[in-house]
Parts: sequence; structure tokens; C-alpha cells
Amino acid sequence: MIHPSGDNTPMVSIITLNWNGTNETIAFLESTRKLSYRNYEILVCDMNSDVDPADKINSLQFPNTKVLCCEANLGFAAGNNWGMRQAKGDYFFIVNNDTEVTPELIDLLLQPFSTDPSIAVVCPKIRFYQSPDTIQYAGFTKMNPVTGRTYCIGDKEKDLGQYDKPGYTYGAHGCAMMVKRSVTDKLGMFPEKFFLYYEEWDWSSRMMKAGYKIYFQPKAVIYHKESMSVGKNSTLKTYYLSRNRILFMRRNSTWPQFLMFTAFFTVAAFPKAVFSFLAKRQFPFLKAYIRGIIWNFRNSRYSTV
Repeated sequence: MIHPSGDNTPMVSIITLNWNGTNETIAFLESTRKLSYRNYEILVCDMNSDVDPADKINSLQFPNTKVLCCEANLGFAAGNNWGMRQAKGDYFFIVNNDTEVTPELIDLLLQPFSTDPSIAVVCPKIRFYQSPDTIQYAGFTKMNPVTGRTYCIGDKEKDLGQYDKPGYTYGAHGCAMMVKRSVTDKLGMFPEKFFLYYEEWDWSSRMMKAGYKIYFQPKAVIYHKESMSVGKNSTLKTYYLSRNRILFMRRNSTWPQFLMFTAFFTVAAFPKAVFSFLAKRQFPFLKAYIRGIIWNFRNSRYSTV
């Protein structure tokens, strides 16, 4: 399925963020050499790493690749927005730098757009790199309006073809998502108020409220190096998950839904989390968790981005 480069194929801008992860980014770029699709550019958006990665990456002469260096770490949402504003593509492929692509990934992600003009985003099946026969994402369940939680379909299941039916899903996965440029022109980009976590859900929600759809394309596969274990927690992650779970519900719930969420959070989620942190003597995590909650009392839910 090799496409010749030229005007008959849409331009795809592959956008990936780098922050002190140059070796991971290089491994990702090495995998893109195998892409069968030819009409693309790659924008490596460096978020003010301790060491400028430009010379090292440029010396390896990856095709159609530019390193863009930002003067600050803008976070996931604003960092990708910064990259999209400098991109030339008809489509933006937003992808983590700790992934490795498969040869026909771009071709297969573009296919659904031609079948339904209401599709705004297409996501691939995501498998764990260290366990390549195991699924991380095969679509999302619907966001629970009471708990403010959703789950990846197929997470940690062996891939036996049980999720090989393509179709619409409830949310895009920030690890790998092909976005139609015309949608961002109309609705805007990631909500920068989130910085990390839940921003793709807020964006997905905005798209679906506007009548667009999110599509899961299982034929397209990407491998993610995120660990299957629960060993990658940090106080930063705890803070933003706590903060943004509430922020998302504030921005996307009706008043009755938000009252139900508030009741659930107060009676169940908050006591459970506090008890868990105390039992494990994880006091910095408890502090980060509470800081995330307090943020919502001090800041507006609205954002201009």
C-alpha cells in the first residue's frame, strides 16, 4: 500500500513532543523510516530539554524531519498545540515519542476519513511494546457521569482478534491520534488549561458535541513503551489526575450530573484515596492529591484555548 508522494495524497504532519527523552525520540524516528506513506513531515517539538536534541537528531538525517525547540515546557496540551500551529498538514498525527510505528499505520489511519465526513479523529489499536501481543487501547468506554472515569477497552488483554471490528468510540487516546485539520480550524485545539491528562477527553467531548465522531481503526497498530505495571506513578501525575478529573466534570457535566459526581467524590472517591495514601504512608502523594482538588476551588473552569 505504498503511496507516491504528490498532490493526490493528503499531507500528514506527524507531531511528537520531546522532553529529556532524546534516545526514545530517536527510536521512534527510526521506526518511521519504515512508513509506506510518503507525503508527511515530522515535527519533533522539544519542550526545553536540559540538552538541546537538535544536533543529535539532525545528524541522523531522518526524512522530512524538523526539530522545533520551545523555550519552555508547555506540557502535553499546549506543546502539541504549539506544534500544530507550525504544521503544514491536512491531518495532524499526534503521537507519543515512546512509541514505534508500523509500516502501514498512516495509510490505515487515513482510510476512515474518506468514508464518513463527520469523523474528526481516528485512533489505532495500541499494544504494549514490551508485550507486543497485549492490548493497551482498543477504543474507550463512555465516560461515567457519576465517577468521572473511563476505561480503555481491551486493556492488558491478549490480542486474539476480539477487538478487530472498526467503528466509533467515545474518546481519542492521546498516545496516538490522527486529527483532521479542518476540525481544529473550526473547533480549536487541545484545551491548554489541562496541561496533562484529561485534555484529550475534553477535546473529544467538544468534537462530539459539535456533531463529529471519534473512530477506532484496529487494522492500524502502534506499539507503546509505557509499562503494563502500575509503577510509573509520580506526585505530578497524582496532582494532575486529581485536578483534571474534577475540571473535566466541571466543564462537561450538566448540573444534575455534576451534583451526582460531587456526591460520589465526597462520599466514596475522596475517602478511599486519602485512606490509601495514609495506609501506604505516601504523604507527598496525599498532598499532591489534595492540592489538585483545591485548585478547582481557586480557578475558573473556562479556558480560551
